[in-house]
Amino acid sequence: MNTEKEIAIITPDTLSAKGLQELLKEINNKLIIRKFPNFGAFADDTPDMYTWYFVSSQTYVLYNNFFLPRKKRTIILMHGIGGTAIPASNYILNIFLPEEKLRSELVQFLTEQTPPTLPKEEDKDLSIREIEVLVLVSKGYINKEIADKLNISLTTVITHRKNITEKLGIKSVSGLTMYAVMNGYVEADRI
Repeated sequence: MNTEKEIAIITPDTLSAKGLQELLKEINNKLIIRKFPNFGAFADDTPDMYTWYFVSSQTYVLYNNFFLPRKKRTIILMHGIGGTAIPASNYILNIFLPEEKLRSELVQFLTEQTPPTLPKEEDKDLSIREIEVLVLVSKGYINKEIADKLNISLTTVITHRKNITEKLGIKSVSGLTMYAVMNGYVEADRI
């Protein structure tokens, strides 16, 4: 069995890509690591030959159609702890962690061959109706318009939205929209 793993780092942030590459090489010098400044350069290579994709959150959102079916092989690079609402079902690596903490997570990832932040399977599954409401929310519809489109009462829409925010832990419309895009419920260019 070939123990060499090929890793693609896809981020426009040159310093983050170089730093991540160096840390990965220090941890395991048998890794084959290639950096790509954008998805186009990555797509010109042979994308499916990589064991893991370390990808910026922006690239993940823009090219969700590629990464969503490869979700288990994709690690989203986050810059800090705030801002973008990434679903817990995605693997996340905060590249602004202190070097030793980042190294520790990468060592754990490489030795266990599992991503550093494993998703916690909790009761977060949305019902079909909740997904319909989520899609309409992400498209900018207000509660009254959602009620009219789905032929349900305004109170029912409000209840569904409350359930969605409780299940996902996301309260803002932008966060819910990001969740919908990242989980393939809507396409980023169709919002």
